Amino acid sequence: MLDWMRHHNRSVTGEELAKHFRVSRQCVVQDIAILRAGGEQIIATPQGYRLPQEAGLAHRAILACRHSPESTAQELQILVDHAVRVLDVFVEHPLYGELRGTLMIESRADVDDFLKKVKASKASLLSSLTGGVHLHTVEASRPEMIERATALLRTKGFLLK
Repeated sequence: MLDWMRHHNRSVTGEELAKHFRVSRQCVVQDIAILRAGGEQIIATPQGYRLPQEAGLAHRAILACRHSPESTAQELQILVDHAVRVLDVFVEHPLYGELRGTLMIESRADVDDFLKKVKASKASLLSSLTGGVHLHTVEASRPEMIERATALLRTKGFLLK
């Protein structure tokens, strides 16, 4: 399974893995859990399972943001329009500590898919737990891409000081 995922070098859905290996979706979930317990780093994203990117291929930053749920689309679009991948979102909860959700959003299509899932599930964004305050881990192939996106986010009032 790991070799097949490495060969495809993208997110692979559990359904796709089940079909390829001719097993049930539940079998894939169990196998992924076993691989993780054995030390494999497999990331579960809204687009499917993926292996971590090679180290050194991207520049990373953590952005501290605050905005209303209605501004989520604009925030994410600014980032992806500057070729910045949004790896995750996390908040500091007063009771539970750090709560993190994997996003892996890198295009406007990913933004649209994410927002459709939010609407369809009627789930609250993590930032709703912290008055709109949240952090993103982002990456890009060049640091100036993150710098340009950050400048525009600051102009729009989305970044915390």
